[in-house]
Formats: sequence, structure tokens, C-alpha cells
Amino acid sequence: MSAVSPIRFPDLGSPQTMTKRAWWLVGLNVLIPGSAQILAGNRRLGRFGVGTTFMLWSVVVVGFLVYLVGHSVIYTVVTNPIALTIVQVALGAYAILWIVLTLDTLRLTRLIKTAPGIRPMIAVLSVAALVATAGTASYMAVTAGSARDAVTQIFAGTNMAPPVDGRYNIMLLGGDAGPDRMGLRPDSLSIASVDATTGATTIVGIPRNLEKVPFAKGSPLYGPFPHGYNCGDLCLIDYLYTYGEEHPSLYPNAAKNGSSAGIEAMKDAAEGVLGITIQYYALIDMQGFSDLVDALGGVTVDVPTRTPIGGVTGAHPAGWIEAGKQKMDGYTALWYARTRYNSNDFERMARQRLVQEAILKQFQPSIVLSKFQDVAKAGTQVVKTDIPTAALGGFVDLADKSRKLPITHLELVPPTINPGTPDYTRIRQLVATAIAPSATPVP
Repeated sequence: MSAVSPIRFPDLGSPQTMTKRAWWLVGLNVLIPGSAQILAGNRRLGRFGVGTTFMLWSVVVVGFLVYLVGHSVIYTVVTNPIALTIVQVALGAYAILWIVLTLDTLRLTRLIKTAPGIRPMIAVLSVAALVATAGTASYMAVTAGSARDAVTQIFAGTNMAPPVDGRYNIMLLGGDAGPDRMGLRPDSLSIASVDATTGATTIVGIPRNLEKVPFAKGSPLYGPFPHGYNCGDLCLIDYLYTYGEEHPSLYPNAAKNGSSAGIEAMKDAAEGVLGITIQYYALIDMQGFSDLVDALGGVTVDVPTRTPIGGVTGAHPAGWIEAGKQKMDGYTALWYARTRYNSNDFERMARQRLVQEAILKQFQPSIVLSKFQDVAKAGTQVVKTDIPTAALGGFVDLADKSRKLPITHLELVPPTINPGTPDYTRIRQLVATAIAPSATPVP
């Protein structure tokens, strides 16, 4: 005579036995979804649930081990739109499976047969477990979808560019497309030169009022300006964006490569000024910059001097940003980076570098993940770049290394450089020295 399972064939007349059985089924469903069905219900459904659960655990364990060995592999996977779609679908399907298994487990407990005073507790635990498990999987699926959409919209490039002389040089443009202006105008221009191995970063600041910008012979701008940017009037480097947009035939492939004629013109100008190859660009719309800072929960900036808030023509400052470490919201950070009250472009460049560096340090995975939905939404409105998604994993790894190292700065401003009569030979010498590999060992 074979033994009868007290879980599959319980004593329905014993509330004590049924209560204990219910606790076991609910607990097993939380620990190993599907195990309750194997013991007391549809075994085929249970085996599917258990198999799916162990497959998910295996993927998580393998992913963690790969992360310990090589961060960039995981970064590449979680920033790939196809991989993120697969993750979203898998997590969504698992959330549905978990809901089905939990509701079926609650049916299998036969609450009506358990002790009356315990029934609400079993039901509440089942619902809480359902929210904690299926809810978490659902949220992760939504997050994967948001990440995919953000990656697709922001990283529009198609060309993979290798490092040159061991460095990636990325042009950073601050776009000023305010309601009082026709189109976008670069409000700030700098180059982030990143060591492709160590992540050591040097930011070179180029004043927007730099004149007589030279171009290399291979540049489309060399033809109209063989002796440098001279338009017969005051010809500043940031005007070249508009010139490029007005002459799109100079850069016919810009749009399909995730760029624009204006951006390519600025890139050619920066290459001519600095004497280096620039592989990529990143454009930050200053009108939406405050949203990104708010999405990060604010940014902490060490303000060297008390700074007024306001435009050039204001009779009185609209407010003040005090000296010392200040936790700024988006509105304050934007004004600190842009204020021109009793100030000049060179002082503003220095403030912008402080804000850039503060955001880079705060843009850590733990902070981004905790506020991911808001960061992703703000990012799609603020940032545009031609870095392709295929290169994103490597750049995320480099950014992680960069945060652990001090950022060096080279500002091409007076008294070092006179923007009206710049010495481009000296500028290129300064740049070459600034981005030369450091002899200091990387920690």
C-alpha cells in the first residue's frame, strides 16, 4: 500500500493540517515558483514554472560572474536595443507566469478549509508576495523598455570609430535653442579627450568667440575658407554651426550618420583648432538641461565665489548662489552654468566645467538605476550623440574608470590665448601636452 502525500491529498476535515499545508504552499511559491503545483496541483504547469525559475536564476548568476570578470561585456548587453527587447519580453512573460502561479497556489490552499482566524493572513501574504515578485519583474520589464527607447533615441550613430593615438576625442556642444532665437546656436564648446585604456580624461575648453579658425585641407570648409574662417566681419567659431546648417551640401552624409551639417562644421573647426581627430560628438540642449539635473536628484557643485544670477542686461541680479558646496536643483545649476551678470564668457566656461565634472561624478549606476525612468525621459530630451549603440558598452566602462580619476582641464582663454588673435601653433602644443599619457600609475 503506497504512502499518500498529505499535501496533494490532505485531510480536509482538519483545519490545523490545512493551515499548515497552506503556509507551506504559499512559502514554496515565493521561494521556487512552480513547486507548489508540482506538490499539490498541475505538475506540468509546476515543472514549467520551476524550470523557468531556475533558468532565470542561472542567467542572473552567469551575468554576475561575467560582470566580475569583464564589466564591458555586461555593459554592452544592457545597452543593446535588441538585448533590451529580449529582456523586456522575458521579464514581462515571467511576471505573467508568476501571477498565474500565485493565483493558482492560492486556489490550491483551499482557504475555506483553513483555520478561520488565519485565512486573512494567508491571503495577505499571497498578495504581498505577488506584488513583490511579479511587480518587481514587471517594473524591470518597463525599465528595460525605457532603456531601449532612450538608447535608440539618443545614440543615433552608425559608424564605429577606433581610438586615435590611444584616445577617444568627443566634442561636447551645449545647444542654446531658446524661444528668442532662430534655431540652435552652440552656447559652449569643449572636447573631452579620453584615454581608451585607463579612462583618464582631459577637457579642453574652446571659447565660443574664437576667431580665424583654420581648417585641414580635407575639410569641406577648407574650400570656402582656405585661409581660415574669414567672412568679412566678426567671424566667431560658434557661427560655423549656422553656416553648416545653411550649406548642408557640404556634409551630405551627416543626417544618416546621426549628425547634421552644423555639427560636422563645428567638428571640423575644433579639429582645425586643436590639431586632433574628433571621433564623436554629444549635443546637450541647455533648455532641457535642468530636467536632467532634477532627474538625478540635483547636483553638488563646489562654488568658488558668490555668483549672481541674471543676464547681461539685467539692472539687478535675480538672486545669488553662495560660495561653498551647494546642492543645486536643475534651475539653479542651469543658471550657474549660464549666468552672465557682471561676468564674461571665460568665467562662464569655468563654471560650466565645474557643473560638467559634478554631473559626471554623480552619474553613477546606483543613482541612475534608482531614478532611471526620470533620467531616461530627461536624457532623450536633452542629449543627442553619434556614438553608435554598438560602442556604448565600452564607453560606459570607460566612464566608470573616468569617475575614479581626476579630470584635467585646459581652457584656451586669456591670458594664455587671445581669442581675437589666437596662436594656433601654441594651442596645438598645449593640447598635445595636456593629453599626453601620464606616467602616474592608474589606481
